[in-house]
Amino acid sequence: MFLHRKKTTVNVKTKKELFFRFLKRGFFLIVGAFVVAVALEMFLLPNKIIDGGVIGISMMLSYLTNWNLGLLIFCINIPFVLMAYRTLGKKFVINTFFAIVILAVATNVVSHFRHITEDLLLVTIFGGILLGIGVGLILRNNASLDGTEMISLVLAKKLKIVSVGELLMFINLFIYTAAGFVFEWDRAFYSILTYYIASKTIDSVLEGLDKAKSVRIVSDSYKKIGDSIMKELDVSVTYMKATGGYSKQEKVMTFCVVNKFDMAKLKDVVHEVDPKAFIVTEDVHEVEGIRFKKHLH
Repeated sequence: MFLHRKKTTVNVKTKKELFFRFLKRGFFLIVGAFVVAVALEMFLLPNKIIDGGVIGISMMLSYLTNWNLGLLIFCINIPFVLMAYRTLGKKFVINTFFAIVILAVATNVVSHFRHITEDLLLVTIFGGILLGIGVGLILRNNASLDGTEMISLVLAKKLKIVSVGELLMFINLFIYTAAGFVFEWDRAFYSILTYYIASKTIDSVLEGLDKAKSVRIVSDSYKKIGDSIMKELDVSVTYMKATGGYSKQEKVMTFCVVNKFDMAKLKDVVHEVDPKAFIVTEDVHEVEGIRFKKHLH
């Protein structure tokens, strides 16, 4: 007697899909690099406000020596990229090299345009936002523009006594202190504020625009609650077994992911079935799945 094994279906991307994904990634790397160039050349550098990391070092050197900013960013980044090759992988390094080359070209293109404003508050806010959007797009597409981030990842893994964040903080503290001597101290403080705004914008870009909530519901009426959620909100639910810490009784937890705008409706649906239901919600930064995307849009 022979047992017939069920064939496992593997979702293999076609050459066409891989090609379009390659084009999409290249497009966003180019867009991200040009947005960063606009932030640097039209907002920050003309007003002596810098970014952190390699870009910040390059901006100070460009100011002191009058050397080309794009060329400095490229040259200073290369050693860091090469050092990170083994740790971060071939694809990441190739994408990073491409993004850095595009940024070097983009800064030379954008430098011919007139800078936007000399209002330091506007420069800090909008320069930081643009910088964050550009860097976020590049990070989201598996690349980087900052060699200090890459070397911090490598050193943190080797040393195992400091975190990546601690290394970056130390490097940037040194850079912004240097900026206080190269420029004026108020520009160094504006630079720190720009860095903070950019980092928050990067987080928003990396998290994506598809804001969602994951919801866990504990109730004896789990089946009715699950059916109501699927009917009223058109989202799928998952039932998971759980054990009460105090009661030691087995319970069934209902899990689902919903658009944040549907949270009020979901609570109404749940409380209509069981007013005493236990509900826990968490932010979800990114969701993949046809049913959720369809419901979101």
